[in-house]
Amino acid sequence: MIVLNIWKNLALVSLGIAIVCLGGCTKKPTDAQLEVWRKEASDRNAEILADKAKKNPQRQWNLVIQGETANGKSETLSWPELLKLATSNVNTIDANNIVNPNQVFKFQGIPVSTLLKNFGIPPGVTEITFVCYDAYQVTVKIEDLLTYPIILALAKDNKPIQRDQGGPIYLIFPYTKYPQIRQKYNEGFWAFYVTHVIFGTEKPLVRVGDSELNLADLDKLPQVTLNQNVGYSVWWPGSKVKLHGVRVGNVLSFAGIKSQNSVVVTGKPEIYRRNSDPIELTSTEIRNCNIILATRWGEDKQPILAKMGGPVTLAFGDDCQSKTKNQRWVTFVEELTPQP
Repeated sequence: MIVLNIWKNLALVSLGIAIVCLGGCTKKPTDAQLEVWRKEASDRNAEILADKAKKNPQRQWNLVIQGETANGKSETLSWPELLKLATSNVNTIDANNIVNPNQVFKFQGIPVSTLLKNFGIPPGVTEITFVCYDAYQVTVKIEDLLTYPIILALAKDNKPIQRDQGGPIYLIFPYTKYPQIRQKYNEGFWAFYVTHVIFGTEKPLVRVGDSELNLADLDKLPQVTLNQNVGYSVWWPGSKVKLHGVRVGNVLSFAGIKSQNSVVVTGKPEIYRRNSDPIELTSTEIRNCNIILATRWGEDKQPILAKMGGPVTLAFGDDCQSKTKNQRWVTFVEELTPQP
């Protein structure tokens, strides 16, 4: 059930090129014809991206560092701070450049190894998770981040990376110089518009109204197990999975929230924080079916690691009506906000 973001936001829908040989064609295009078509597609794609760049100018972007850092504190790096750290160049193909996959670009950005050294790696922390604006996330081993020049790119061929191309912050891997790294981290690991870097996995902590509930608090509540296919988009098994957690209704009651309140669920990724499109659960939905905050998964009740969107996720039981169940399954849950 891994969803690769190879095609994400690529502006290739208006190329105007069609090859109609699907069945009984006997004459194949020549290499010269293919090269003409490739150049036409590349030129048209460049025009689309340039037009979009004019309409959507680059905006400043922050990067949040969280998780099991040496001091355990969250820190936000501003865009000027990020520019100062962007001292490394990596010349490599772009795994998301499907028009000309062999073209080598010069990426300028922040070596992730620099972040590791600046914030410290406590014993036992072995991986880093990169969280994106759209709730996509990828996880990379620390040993590889220290071995290879894997960077958070801010510029491509000396120009800011536009959103259409994975910017403002684009996680890239040095495929050209180190082709062996592709075996570990395929195209799906090239993460677009990174917003958070998570060291290890954070401890479960959910704000509910004026309260903050940790794992010990959640474990005091009646436990629920769902055994079903999950609605998370990436890095979960495609078969049935056991999710263990507590009902949202019980969480609200524990925090002293009245049962008639609806609640907005907020996760770490920015897409969950848009006021224009909140994830709001009605009191009827909360009362009538198993909507849970999951803290563990699997037969042996493993913690939900950051690589899977943990430590706390929102899940909907099969007993929920389809309209309810088809809402977004929120990863990196941080807050439940009662509505008036």
